[in-house]
Amino acid sequence: MQAALDAWEERLRGLCDEIRACARAAMRSAMDRGALHEVDRPVAEGAGDVSFGLDLPTEAVVTRWLEQRARRSPLSLLSEESGWRHLGPDPDAAHGAPIALAGFDHGGPRIVVDPVDGTRNLMADLRPAWTALALCPPGPDQPRLSDVTYGLLAEIPDSRAARYRVLQARAGGGASMEERDLERGRLVRARPLVADGDDRADHGYFPFFCFDAAMRPALAAVAAEFFARLEREERARVEHCFDDQYICNAGQLALLALGTYRLVADLRAALLERVPAACTTSKPYDCAGAILVARETGCIVTAPDGSQLDFPLDARTAVGFVGWANRATHERLGPHLAAALAARRQ
Repeated sequence: MQAALDAWEERLRGLCDEIRACARAAMRSAMDRGALHEVDRPVAEGAGDVSFGLDLPTEAVVTRWLEQRARRSPLSLLSEESGWRHLGPDPDAAHGAPIALAGFDHGGPRIVVDPVDGTRNLMADLRPAWTALALCPPGPDQPRLSDVTYGLLAEIPDSRAARYRVLQARAGGGASMEERDLERGRLVRARPLVADGDDRADHGYFPFFCFDAAMRPALAAVAAEFFARLEREERARVEHCFDDQYICNAGQLALLALGTYRLVADLRAALLERVPAACTTSKPYDCAGAILVARETGCIVTAPDGSQLDFPLDARTAVGFVGWANRATHERLGPHLAAALAARRQ
């Protein structure tokens, strides 16, 4: 079983390379022609979120890859545009077109992919996006976060970059990071990802992610209560608690694993009932693989209320999470976040 999963890990690395090349080529073409409107326009409503012009060619890469792999062996794949697809070889055709399967019970892996998480950043050439993948072993049913055995985050950098990073983790096997040259894919450096033991309450990035304008007042109130408690009870210098609004859940969790963030809180799903307008939340395909990478680094990732985080891997479930740089930070600062949420729900 493990040897078969190892082979799928290599295939997923190859898929990430194809997606990166496709996304960067689309961006380069649009920028050279002064036609960013071709990639940054909304074009469709997918199974999980709005699809932009940049999403179309990368989703086509995923579809081609899925059909090619399914000619040889069965698999299930979840993407934000298409939801779950189940494909396998046609027993009546030798390496011909694959056929649709009835469900998950086919003996092949269950794979979750977000080709470009952070589309809004990348299509403005503002900040890198990430391809986020999660691999689950064969099983008869739709998997959950707790079924993920391999997580992979592959950076899609902006036009000014010369390198990209790849973060990966196996459940129970730790996490690692590679940095590679964009032109040839040459390995520049590699290292294990291991969380530090620092439990500081200031002098770092502690972002509370605010996406929809309608939700910002509620999120800001929780954040203000949290930092007031840090200042009062931990003697934190909150002027040195920095914000960072990175529109990319995979990127947020990558920065947590890399030690850049001390905390990242995506409370949108927890506060939906307090906001009358329709609001966007994180979805399972955004963060399933990234959560495993962060956890295997030694970060603590929980549900917003501090409970164990688990959810079905689908295109619809609203996901909220809080990530802490390490266990010491979680134990020191977690009670203040719980109190801030409780205070703002009264």
